[in-house]
Amino acid sequence: MADIRPFQAYRPDKDKAEHIAALPYDVMDTAEARTEIEREPLSFLRLDRAETAFSDDVAFDDPRVYEKAASVLSEMIEKKELIQDKGRFYYIYELTMDGRTQTGIVAAASADDYVKGVIKKHENTRADKERDRIEHVKACNAQTGPIFLAYRKDPVISEVTEKVKKGAPENGFVSPDGIRHRVWIINDPADIDSIRNAFNVIDSIYIADGHHRCASAVKVCLEKRAMSSEGTDKEAEYNHFLCVLFPDEELKILDYNRIVRDLNGLSEERFFDRLRKKFDIEEKGTDIYRPEKKGCIGMYISGSWYRLVPKELPDPSDPVESLDVSILQNEVLSPILNIEDPKTDSRIDFVGGIRGLEELKRRVDSGKFVVAFAMYPTSIDELFAVADKGMLMPPKSTWFEPKLRSGLFIHKLS
Repeated sequence: MADIRPFQAYRPDKDKAEHIAALPYDVMDTAEARTEIEREPLSFLRLDRAETAFSDDVAFDDPRVYEKAASVLSEMIEKKELIQDKGRFYYIYELTMDGRTQTGIVAAASADDYVKGVIKKHENTRADKERDRIEHVKACNAQTGPIFLAYRKDPVISEVTEKVKKGAPENGFVSPDGIRHRVWIINDPADIDSIRNAFNVIDSIYIADGHHRCASAVKVCLEKRAMSSEGTDKEAEYNHFLCVLFPDEELKILDYNRIVRDLNGLSEERFFDRLRKKFDIEEKGTDIYRPEKKGCIGMYISGSWYRLVPKELPDPSDPVESLDVSILQNEVLSPILNIEDPKTDSRIDFVGGIRGLEELKRRVDSGKFVVAFAMYPTSIDELFAVADKGMLMPPKSTWFEPKLRSGLFIHKLS
């Protein structure tokens, strides 16, 4: 059962919250982060992308970068930009985008639950990305970016959330991208007990976004346990990691699309001949075509859009092979275009749905890419099904929006 605890958060001063809150460190590169800090000097990217304080020849994983991150965190606390609450609370973090609202519980989740498989993953992680966040957490002695978790909606948690949201929020603002963010504190002991007990009978929690942050937090926990002279202290703060948990019904996954630089030496005619063996192909013209249902794939090449429908669908009982992204990989990218490992092959790139299908057209029309594939979004039920079987999705299968902001909640490890 899930051990989801209240914790004593560091949070921004109310007047500074909208200036500190920042997009996650991994959705932008160093140059973009530096530009954002120039626009907003209080941005939490000062800490999450601390390499921005150095010249371009200093790598993101240089030891000085982690020292700088720790220094920035200490400075923010000293200046009262971040203030620690007086007790252990849950928090409500509400995001509204394009008229759709999702409401999460901010809490500290158990590292043991990740190890035991109560908190389930659907993606593999890369060692280099894990090392970066491990060093960042260790230097700061804190988790600075929340892990995005999902759970099947629970009536008790919903009831407490709805009750607390009837009161005035602690803070609220609209970020430059038009998303509204609001925060409430759950500090009534009875409400805290209700939420903790409700999570305690939930047997599956799912990582929606933040696999590397999650794996890194757990590895820091295990390392601290191994170094502890007192043995394993299950109550120590480092046994838990910062997260926001959302009910499944409120979440939206956007498409995660693919663009490829060449046709693997094939002429366009030969490429279409190969495709027709596996797909029914319908030309859609020059207007952007968005797949209207699962089992449809959009393709843009030479100024025209096409609708691809597999002639044979995989066994629906296999939650990975039946994904649209798996069909594309298994029937097109690997056998026709010779892209065996999309994680490492430089001939393929990925475009999150937030950028729109116009971005696929733009990149192909630029001449840098030859063909683009527009995917129907993976569903939250598909994600749960894969994770429940202990399986893994192909890379870049899900794109969640809106993105959680970093800097609104900090979880210190001691």
